[in-house]
Amino acid sequence: MAQTQVLHIAGWSTCGFYRRASSVLASLSVLFPSKIKVVDHTFPSRSEYRQWLIDGGFREQVSDARAHGHSSSPFTWIADSAGEPDAASITEFIGGHDDTLAWCRKYCAPPPDAAPTSVATMADDGYTADHGYDYDLVVIGGGSGGLAASKEASSLGANVAVLDFVKPSPAGTSWGLGGTCVNVGCIPKKLMHNAALINESIQADAAAFGIRPAPTGVESAPTGFQTSHDWVTMRENVQNHIRSLNFKYRVNLREKGVKYLNKLGKFKDAHTLEVTDKKGRVSEITASRFIVAVGGRPTPLDCEGGELAISSDDVFALENSPGKTLCVGASYISLECAGFLAGVGHDVTVAVRSILLRGFDREMAEKIGSYMEDHGIKFRKEVVPKKLEKVEGDQIKVTFSDGQTDVYDTVLVAIGRQADTQKLGLESIGIETNSRNYKIPTKFEQTSVPNIYAIGDVMEGCPELTPVAIQAGVQLSRRLFGGSKEPMDYKNVCTTVFTPIEYGCCGYAEDEAVEKFGEDNVEVYHKSFMPLEWSLSDSRSVHQAFTKVIVDKSDNDRVLGIHFLGPNAGEVLQGYGTAMKKSITFKDLEDTVGIHPTSAEEIVTLAVTKSSGEDAAAGGC
Repeated sequence: MAQTQVLHIAGWSTCGFYRRASSVLASLSVLFPSKIKVVDHTFPSRSEYRQWLIDGGFREQVSDARAHGHSSSPFTWIADSAGEPDAASITEFIGGHDDTLAWCRKYCAPPPDAAPTSVATMADDGYTADHGYDYDLVVIGGGSGGLAASKEASSLGANVAVLDFVKPSPAGTSWGLGGTCVNVGCIPKKLMHNAALINESIQADAAAFGIRPAPTGVESAPTGFQTSHDWVTMRENVQNHIRSLNFKYRVNLREKGVKYLNKLGKFKDAHTLEVTDKKGRVSEITASRFIVAVGGRPTPLDCEGGELAISSDDVFALENSPGKTLCVGASYISLECAGFLAGVGHDVTVAVRSILLRGFDREMAEKIGSYMEDHGIKFRKEVVPKKLEKVEGDQIKVTFSDGQTDVYDTVLVAIGRQADTQKLGLESIGIETNSRNYKIPTKFEQTSVPNIYAIGDVMEGCPELTPVAIQAGVQLSRRLFGGSKEPMDYKNVCTTVFTPIEYGCCGYAEDEAVEKFGEDNVEVYHKSFMPLEWSLSDSRSVHQAFTKVIVDKSDNDRVLGIHFLGPNAGEVLQGYGTAMKKSITFKDLEDTVGIHPTSAEEIVTLAVTKSSGEDAAAGGC
């Protein structure tokens, strides 16, 4: 048996980079308890951390010269002992946040020639047809993944129940059946994003296409191009659409033979749930199998007055216009919300602690930030809120970490999400969760308790995307009740960020590809271009759309990643996702005849490489 590696990580308690890196290492120690042991050295403050690392001389005692100039948090190393920091026991210096994540990726990566797993080999969970429990399967959580899993299992003959109980947000917002995506995520976000696109098109494009204000007395035509926005009308129409979906989901469950229980569940043992209804009445239900699909909730703002902020759980149902808004965080949720709020006319500022869209392609993220700034969205960089306080007129005064202050009508926090597992009673049945984000480690969606499974945002290592949860739920149910052995494929999943200029991607980011495959093996084909529908508008000329394809030169120019920044990015990328699943090569793209005139054809007409140094700007048709 391989010797256990002891990883030490040091940092100060409120440092986001330290917390993130420590969280990933903690997950690895849960997944590989016999191979990895993690020792956390947490300092109460930045000054105490630097006193130990720099003034105390610990970094100078490390033999690796890279450590001598390291001043940030975290500081990570491998040692042959698990006690207090001892430079003499260090066998390998890893580095800081990015180095730690890179080490984790390398540790988990299969050998380069390893074939993808085609069969899901799961532990025997003890299921028999005559088990004697109330249900064959109980799904905890009525979001997209949970509903998909329950309906598929029922269609395969299982006796299934779904528990769904929405705990109100700290601001008091609640919603109906369907989970985050339908109620407080993808659906209302896309609708409000569309409102912003409509408003921008009227202002930027209408005049160039000959559309003018109507003559006086013509009631059916627009009255002018200085538009105004009615938040209440939009919110009512969006919420009415959501309520119609909530109703359809209830009907659909009944039609599929799935029992719907509007109750909050907590594990009593591996086959028993204690459930509480909205009137506080407690009862018990039993099942042979359980799927945990409770999703996640926004991470709250941890500062004085943080309770004054709202989150994405609240913004889509606000009774009144949010007014001047501060969006805290550089996540895709924060930037999407900032985009549609600014797009319908609000004064919006984004507070960014470090970089935009961490985890996405750096070049694309920078282009998005530039586009948003040029469209009136302000950015406060390298700051976080330190204090929120009410001032006159229900406004919120925000004091930032750089000492500056400003007053806002609304503060919206989107700094991350945590799995909603804390009150499920998982600890009572022996399921450990990641101490940082409360997610559940699994193998083929099966937890450490064989008859309990997890899908979607609650699962460690799973992309937090609705279609991923749906697909995983369907395939898991087929394995549990349909005899399938096919695993869920979490690779090459397409996604789109609905910022003011949309960004769609599939596969590796450029920097990730270089890190994994080596700079000498990676080539990038790229192009900036003007979408035809933008070409008549002077106000559109500042920014162009952009696309790039990343290939592995050592593997027949196999496509590693496709990135597209421009109108309708999600519609453009969806079909390429199928091609990525089939290991498309760059020649396959070159041999594809494009649809003209479209933005999507720009991907199949790429010819300029970054290594050539040639201008990536596209010419005419």
